[in-house]
Amino acid sequence: MISILILTYNEALNISGCLHSVSWSDDVVVLDSVSNDGTVEMALARGARVVQRPFDDYASQRNFGLSSVEYKHSWILMLDADERVPEDLRDEMLAEVQGAGTDVCLFRMRRRDHLYGRWIRRSSGYPTWFGRLARRGRVWVERSINEEYKTDGTIAALQTHLDHYPFSKGFHDWILKHDRYSTAEANVMFRSASKAWHWSDVYARDPLRRRAALKAFIYSMPLRPVLMFGALYIARGGLLEGRAGLTFCLLRAWYEFMIDIKFRELHRRAQGLPV
Repeated sequence: MISILILTYNEALNISGCLHSVSWSDDVVVLDSVSNDGTVEMALARGARVVQRPFDDYASQRNFGLSSVEYKHSWILMLDADERVPEDLRDEMLAEVQGAGTDVCLFRMRRRDHLYGRWIRRSSGYPTWFGRLARRGRVWVERSINEEYKTDGTIAALQTHLDHYPFSKGFHDWILKHDRYSTAEANVMFRSASKAWHWSDVYARDPLRRRAALKAFIYSMPLRPVLMFGALYIARGGLLEGRAGLTFCLLRAWYEFMIDIKFRELHRRAQGLPV
């Protein structure tokens, strides 16, 4: 079997749906960042164990969940409250962990983002791979925002998908969250601005290494938010997804613009220049 770890902060609108999608597990833990909206009470009412820890950053929170919480099983699926586990993913995970060799320590999976009741496959930039199913004690998390999962063992890939509903708490919440994310991303960019990347990494077989190189290349481009909108809306076909595609592509361009202006602000302040 598989244990479940769900990270929450004020997720009363999402937690019941997330817990329902993992009701097949007999070991569900909610790692809560001291919610005050009834999230904890709802999780307890549905039979989950609740551990509370004040939030500092995403990597620290996930590493605490992976290393400092007791579990019944040797495999842990880490979720956010706005994610759902469909039946085909459940079945594949249970089969794969049962047959996994001792060297396999992490399974990556793809995620389907939903808006206005549809999967926005084109405008979301699908596919993006996430390492979420971890062997206990063999996986850790790096990078404080948009985290990266690392392991000392072998990584395998799942064919089925995790479902993600990023707008389930409304556009207001999404915008507030991504305002915080853009600040964190700008700080990460500023701290790592001197690190070199290589064109060979763009063609690496490892999807996370390839993604990091592409991200570094994209962040070096002028007019990046405009180019990002064009890439998702025109080149990737977001315009074929109607209002949902246009909405998401515009929001994504806004997010990238916020990262850029906050990075420039940090750079100017470091030089003693006015913003």
